[in-house]
Amino acid sequence: MIIREARIDDIAQLHIVRNAVIENQLSDPSRVTVDDYVEYLTVWGKGWLCEVGKEIVGFAIVDLRENSIWALFVKPEFEQKGIGRKLHSTMLAWYFTQTQSNVWLTTSSNTRAELFYIKSGWSKVGVNREDEIKFEMTYDSWRRLGNSKPIRIL
Repeated sequence: MIIREARIDDIAQLHIVRNAVIENQLSDPSRVTVDDYVEYLTVWGKGWLCEVGKEIVGFAIVDLRENSIWALFVKPEFEQKGIGRKLHSTMLAWYFTQTQSNVWLTTSSNTRAELFYIKSGWSKVGVNREDEIKFEMTYDSWRRLGNSKPIRIL
């Protein structure tokens, strides 16, 4: 298992992962375009992926412009193997070296993702227009959780 920065030439496989998820599916997969991935990876933020063999099985992207998590997804057959946790930690470690601003995300309620974020120290702060739960992580909360050490990325 390798965690590394996502590149433009990874986008097709990232999109396969995004569309493979069972929870938090896109109601219209065409809403997320190649241009969206390019913008998030090169202009607005940064992304990481997990490779097993030569297959991309998960990825995470953070948006510094909006201080939000744009993506954290793992292929269903690779869930429960620590991949999401490693991507999450890598992404937030980088984010909090760039800014100490709070970071937020949304996810559907009553999902494994909701439980993942609660266990990871995120705070529920509301609900958005789509009835998704809005979570927030502060820099201080991140540090209190013992995440002040940098993570080595290949």
